[in-house]
Amino acid sequence: MPLSWNEIKSRALAFSREWAEVTSERAEAQTFWNEFFQVFGVVRRRIAIYEKTVARLKHGYKSGGGRIDVFWPGLMLAEHKSAGADLDAAFQQAADYFEGLSDKELPRFVVVSDFRRFCLYDLEDDTRNDFPLKDFYKHIHRFGFIAGY
Repeated sequence: MPLSWNEIKSRALAFSREWAEVTSERAEAQTFWNEFFQVFGVVRRRIAIYEKTVARLKHGYKSGGGRIDVFWPGLMLAEHKSAGADLDAAFQQAADYFEGLSDKELPRFVVVSDFRRFCLYDLEDDTRNDFPLKDFYKHIHRFGFIAGY
């Protein structure tokens, strides 16, 4: 049974406070995503993997393999960067991985983050929502798919 929205909101506020000063992708990204999924009452290991190796296109040409930071087959792909990084470029990097995925694995949602900001793309609805980490609790409903809503 999914957590209540009030519980998720409370957890999202605590998560935002905990991660407010973190900036290094290499040091903290995987812990960040483990705790992100816990906001919704989900154990990341049950649904998503880190560093899935896939073929990658760059400017329309195969550029060898790449690694998807967080991958939930058929639902979500996340690309994480250090604080201040270009999130549009991070989205393009994520999209470059699609060529290496089967149709069944293609995600509906792409999330990019640099600890300070989130961009959530719903590829089915063709929408993009950008918001700072401190406002995560205001946007939790956009991630209802994680909690089973």
